[in-house]
Parts: sequence; C-alpha cells; structure tokens
Amino acid sequence: MRPDVYYIVASVELGNTTTKCILTATNLNTSRTYLLDETVKMTRDIRPPKEGEEVFGKTVWGVELTKESVSELVRDTIHESLRRAKVDIEKDLDFVVRSTGVTAGFGSPEEVGKLIIALADGCLAAGIPPRKMAPALSIENIPKRLRDFSYLDRVIFDGAVASVIPPTGREVVANEMEGELVTAGIKVGSKWTTVDYRNPCVSLDFGTTLAGRIVNSDEPYARTIGNFCGLAGAISDAIIRGTEMVDCRGGAALDLYKKSVLKGANWKKARKHAEMIHDEIIDIRKVPVNRKRFGTVPVDTEAAYSAGTTLIGCDAGKNGDKLQKLTEVGHDIYQEDGIHTLFATLDHVSALIVKRLIDEAFDEGVIEEGSVLGVTGRAGITGTKPKLILENVGDRFKDCIFVSDALALGAAVMARCMNSMGTPHTPLGGRQNGPCILGMRRKLQSKKEDKWIE
Repeated sequence: MRPDVYYIVASVELGNTTTKCILTATNLNTSRTYLLDETVKMTRDIRPPKEGEEVFGKTVWGVELTKESVSELVRDTIHESLRRAKVDIEKDLDFVVRSTGVTAGFGSPEEVGKLIIALADGCLAAGIPPRKMAPALSIENIPKRLRDFSYLDRVIFDGAVASVIPPTGREVVANEMEGELVTAGIKVGSKWTTVDYRNPCVSLDFGTTLAGRIVNSDEPYARTIGNFCGLAGAISDAIIRGTEMVDCRGGAALDLYKKSVLKGANWKKARKHAEMIHDEIIDIRKVPVNRKRFGTVPVDTEAAYSAGTTLIGCDAGKNGDKLQKLTEVGHDIYQEDGIHTLFATLDHVSALIVKRLIDEAFDEGVIEEGSVLGVTGRAGITGTKPKLILENVGDRFKDCIFVSDALALGAAVMARCMNSMGTPHTPLGGRQNGPCILGMRRKLQSKKEDKWIE
C-alpha cells in the first residue's frame, strides 16, 4: 500500500445568496474527500459600488456587482478560510477552482466574462499563484509528492469531468459549469455510501437557481442529454420574505432556518399550501424553442435542441415575474398558520418541484433505466425535503443520494481531472458496477485525429 497523500483544493463560489470558500482534502488512495473548512459570506453584504467603478451585472435579487467589489469579497473570504483551516498557500494548497451561479441574472456573455475576471482577480489578490488555477501541461509541472498519483503521461485532460462531457461546444445554459461540478461532486460524495452513483445518473442542484444534468451510460464518455435550469431556492426565499423577518431584497430562507423550525407544523395544511403555489405560480416544463431565458437564466435552446439535449426549467410565472406573488402568499400563510407551517410548506414546495421536473424528464424519455438520482443544494436537502423527495420520486430510480456541498466536492474532482489524477481501483467515472475507463480513454486518445470527442 502506498502511504496516504492528500490533495487540497479550494472551491471559490460566488452565488446569488452566498459566497463561499470551501477547502477539501482528497485521499488519493481511496478517492474519499474530507471537508477542512467552509467559510460562508452573504453576497448581499458585498460593499456598494464606489464612485468611478463600473457595475457590470447584478445578482438575481438586484445586488449590484463591480469588478473591484467582487474581487475584494473573494479575497477576504479566501483569507478567512485559509486562516481558519491553517492551510498555507505555498506549502499546502494544491489547486483552486472558481465557479459562479450569478451568471443566471446576467444579460450577455460579456458581463459573465467580467465576473470570471473579477473572481480570478480576487484569487490573485489573496495570493493564489496562477499555476494553482490552471492544469499542468506535463507530469514535470506537478509537485513531486503527487506525481505517483497522476496519469498525465498516459492521458490528457480533454474536457470530460468524471467521464461526462458537456452538451455541445456552445453553453446551453448560463450556469452549465454548476451542473458539471455538482454531478461530479455527488459522485465523489457517494464514495462515503454504498450507492454507486456513476452513469447513468441524474443530478439536481437546489441553490438559489436550479442546475443539474441528465447523463446517459455511453463509454468512455457519457453524454449530457438533459439540463435543468431556472429558479430553485429563490422560490423559497421569496416565500419567506412574506414573514417580514428577513431583508425584503436579499433575505433568504436560511436566515431563519434552524432544526427546531418544523416542530409543531401542520403538515396537511402545508401540503395544501404547496399544491396551491404549484397550481397558481410555479411553471415547470420543457423549455420552449423560442425562449432566451427561463426562470431568469439565459438559455440557448437552438444549441441545446440541435445537439439533442433537452432543457427542463422551473419558473415563477415568466422569468420570475410572480416572485412578488410568492411573497404575498408567504405573508398570508405566516399570518394564518405561523412560521413552523410556513417552513413545512417550503419542504413540500421543493419536493413537488423535484417530482414535476422528474416527471417531465421521464415524459420526454431522457432518463435511462437504472439511473441514480443525486440531490444537493440548500433548498433540496434541508429539513424533511429528502424524506418528501423520496416519497415523491424514490420508486422511479435505482437509488437516491443526498449530498451536502456537492459543488465544492465537484471542484476537487475538476482539479484532479485537469491533472489526470484518477483512482483506477475505485473509479469515479464509467458505468455503474463497471471498471475504470482509463484503458478506453488511452485507446481513444491514441487515434491520430484532431479531436476525440464528437
């Protein structure tokens, strides 16, 4: 047995509701990932723009962002996380992966580009060297202690993460990277369970916005044949603002959530409230061909459908125009039945969103038989949501798994894939119950062609 070596990765995430730096350490012998630190800031607390700064975009809730303000928030969050975990940038930290879900509220690729630059600037301002944010070009560029675990001299990084390739050359939903990372993250999270969450699989990320993928069982690289997009936690946040106990613009359900909040809830009433909300406000369907946005999230339906990728979205009205109506409904429920039943309503609302998304996907025929469902995100795994989700869709899948912070776990996988650090004896990629795909990848990449992935 080789001695255990740990690969330490920082996942820097700028979200609509929270901004995080999550440090993980992956045992390269077992492929198990451990949480070192999770530092969370509320994105709404980002400083307002200073005179002369250009506002290049806003969050879903209208919080204005500048390159400088984003960079400062990211820098401070990274510093706090590293300090708390006692991780040294030069000696301990191996890689940094940046991601954002805020792109959902943006209007153009240029705005998204400015945000990506601001994230990178924040990492550089925190003292992260550029080499720790880009894949190694050869095995010699990898630290000596990690070289025994890298297969970079046999296979190169060709864009596939945990054996799944994106839908097309063009991004079909603005938060495509989130879907990619959470799918990989749920795979690594499953290593702590008896569930084999490999292909075919379905992932759902219930952050403020909805992300996720439907993946088939092709080998060596599975294809993304479905994408989820639209609103998720934003629906719960809009309802909770009706209590007037949270900020009317940036307030979130997690501001009030605690384990005891469901004690004394009237679950029958909560179910009825949730059904009414779904009947009157929440729109879940295959995204129509002519739509440029669904649930505020920019989508490219032409690219998706020409590539054979189905887009399934969740909205409140049209592009969130009924979010205010949700706040009014939340106010009425709170006044009549109290905070406990209101939170129980949120659990039912989320569970019914999952049910309708999955029903739509099955109706479209894009979920393969034997698929495993993975759920992550605050609006999908807190309270009694896992129990209610299992009651609604558990019988439609071979297995279901709920994973906390799958985005950060996926960042650790992305970092390893970029540097060809696999664990062939306990693979993340390939089919359920199948072997590692290293041999198939080598065979594919040995072809003298310009590209291996069609």
